[in-house]
Amino acid sequence: MHALLIMMLAASPTANHTSIDFDTRVIPVLTKAGCNTGACHGAAAGRGEFRLSLYGSDPEFDHRSIAFEIEGRRVNLVNPDESLLLLKATESINHSGGPRLEFEGSGVEVLRQWIHEGAVRASSASLNRFAVQPGSTVLSGVNQTVDLRATAEFSGGEVEDVTKWTVFKPEDTAAVEVDAKTGTATAIRRGRHIVVARFLDHVVPIEIIVPLSRDSVDLDDEPRTNFVDDHVLRMLEVLSLPTSPMADDAAFLRRVHLDFTGRLPTRSEQDRYLHDVNSRKVHSLVNRLLSSDEFTEYWTLRFAKLLRIRSQPGDTTAASTYHSWLKRQLDEQIPYDQIARSILTSSGDTYEVGPAGFYRTVAGPREQAEFASELLMGARLRCANCHNHPLDRWTQDDYHGLAAIFAKVKQGRFVSVALNGEVTHPRTGEAAIPRIPGDRYLGNGDGRAKFAEWLTRPDNPYFAKAAVNRLWKAMMGRGLVESTDDLRATNPATHPSLLNDLANDFVANGYDLRHTLRTIALSSAYGRTSRPLPENQSDDRYYSHTLSTPLDPEVLADAIADVTGVFEKFPDYPLGTRAVSLFDPKIKSEMLAILGQCSREDSCESNGKKNGGLTQKLHLLNGPLLNHRIVAPEGRLAKLIKEGKASDEIIHLFYRLALCRPPSSAEQSFWRDQLQKNEDVPKALLEDFVWSLLTCKEFVTNH
Repeated sequence: MHALLIMMLAASPTANHTSIDFDTRVIPVLTKAGCNTGACHGAAAGRGEFRLSLYGSDPEFDHRSIAFEIEGRRVNLVNPDESLLLLKATESINHSGGPRLEFEGSGVEVLRQWIHEGAVRASSASLNRFAVQPGSTVLSGVNQTVDLRATAEFSGGEVEDVTKWTVFKPEDTAAVEVDAKTGTATAIRRGRHIVVARFLDHVVPIEIIVPLSRDSVDLDDEPRTNFVDDHVLRMLEVLSLPTSPMADDAAFLRRVHLDFTGRLPTRSEQDRYLHDVNSRKVHSLVNRLLSSDEFTEYWTLRFAKLLRIRSQPGDTTAASTYHSWLKRQLDEQIPYDQIARSILTSSGDTYEVGPAGFYRTVAGPREQAEFASELLMGARLRCANCHNHPLDRWTQDDYHGLAAIFAKVKQGRFVSVALNGEVTHPRTGEAAIPRIPGDRYLGNGDGRAKFAEWLTRPDNPYFAKAAVNRLWKAMMGRGLVESTDDLRATNPATHPSLLNDLANDFVANGYDLRHTLRTIALSSAYGRTSRPLPENQSDDRYYSHTLSTPLDPEVLADAIADVTGVFEKFPDYPLGTRAVSLFDPKIKSEMLAILGQCSREDSCESNGKKNGGLTQKLHLLNGPLLNHRIVAPEGRLAKLIKEGKASDEIIHLFYRLALCRPPSSAEQSFWRDQLQKNEDVPKALLEDFVWSLLTCKEFVTNH
């Protein structure tokens, strides 16, 4: 009877002219009250046998749940105040979620009026645009406020102030507070803070900046090499952050060598650069390293980690072929868009067709869709598997549509097209239709080429940004967007205009990886010292000083070998093989295991905190990893002692080899004092000296 009454009301002339639209009026009330969040009825299983779509993403489902389930008892058309929807939300009767609405409040009034009008869903109104003003604001200090005003434009052309129905969620609640009723934001802590505003399925970020210092800074005289510096310095001025000085030649040389080649510069390379008086020596150095075989080898490793290249049980051939192909692409300077298209569209025998190994990396079309979107779009489509993405534009149709494209690929040693492959859409229970995310549906053929074409178009908003953001992180220690696989409007870049310009420059220069790396390396932002000033020591994201990052396990292993002169012996590889050249993380190496080598079960961004764990520290400090190499008869120290080299000379040499600089006067005095105190055991002291050098922060980072 209840259902019949609602249907009759929906069909009546009065119902078609209701003042309360379910989609655009009722759902915002429920969202504002928190009823359809993941912690409440928006959870996959709902709460208390009542389930709503997450943040109202499926109004039809929500209307059915509210108006028709449990025999319509959630709405009382005769006496709206007796509706469970109101009684529960106001906790007039027991509600495990506590009171969500005030009985006399405006939210309850909307729900009451909607029920009074028949609890129908008769309108097709939709939200066209949602905006919050100001989108960005700079406050003079803490405890200052700004009034946020949200407006919505609906399909009929109506523009309304929806501030009181907008959910404002600060990224850091200890930094910003927002009054839920008025939209007034109060800054609690200095810095750049983001508040995410939500109305229906639209989310926008709001930037609130409180300068980190009460005193302004003037950076007009700071060195500017290219557009990177313009963007970085502009943000530093807004934040009142002074810059640290430029790194000296030795520190810069060491850093760029490690970042480009994964190897410490030799003494001859140091001498050549440090004694060079040419004003363009930095440019010459950068270009030389970018064209070196060592660059190709090391960056093959970096991309192999992202691509998760590893052997499969009982099969190393496919991974080796894939790795060789990747190395060849980098060596021949193949544009990145072409590399991506080759990977996505490849088929054939993985023992012969390198990029086809992409389809042996993860098992299953959904996993393939997640991997591809995170790797090449910087987008977490996986969050749209069970429901529309709560903080991004991606829908279930996007997720399962992309999975349907990859379902047409038969995986295994031989990668081929299987047009009968499909995935089931969980909402419909039917085969998902192949779809380019956020774009268009495809036919039933092999859609990979169309997806690849769309992805690598110059105007694609994801591909180039995802690529340059990863390159920036590799060079600068932190992405402009963190995490690098989570680019979205509600997770904005620290420097949005810089990310845009880097991406546009990348596209304009033919997706040339070396070009973007060169641009970053030549910037003053990259060339600053890692030593902070008292005024900028809290800065870990705006590049007022360089961020020191831990060396990759493979790089650290090679550095230890280069300094000690004792090389790791890898099975089936000649002695002296570099760790960075290994194609497979499963190649047995106790040293790499101790240093935290990535298994590549997931994509590995270089220099992560995982590399510097407790196990590594304990082994470096106390274990045989270093000790055996330092005292080894074939090692550098033993040979120098045997040759009768003076202790001062040995100390100076090891400083040059490990840190690319001579010891400071204080360091030199300290070790001379130690040698005098331990003149009866100079060998033991020198061993301790080398150990201390190889365990110091300056050595295990790119400083």
